[in-house]
Amino acid sequence: MAISKVLIASFLLSTLLIQFVQPTPVPAPTGSVISPAPGGFIDCDAACLVRCSKSSRPNLCQRACGSCCKRCNCVPPGTYGNYDKCECYASLTTRDGKRKCP
Repeated sequence: MAISKVLIASFLLSTLLIQFVQPTPVPAPTGSVISPAPGGFIDCDAACLVRCSKSSRPNLCQRACGSCCKRCNCVPPGTYGNYDKCECYASLTTRDGKRKCP
């Protein structure tokens, strides 16, 4: 009986410890320019997650941003505007002539 109580207590303690040890993802700073590394590609998912963090429709925003990022290999910094930092991103338009990229 005593062994089972010790076993249950150690199990509960270990699960509690695991909860505190798991790493949490850290988003990129919103003020930084998210552009490709020399000769490499950027992580579009992470860049668009930052770009769309304040969007009212985050899934739609991330899908459009991801499409633009894959074409241009850059995402403007911040959550809105700054299109001058990534001209390709700013130049993509829909069939109606509206900006495609958020």
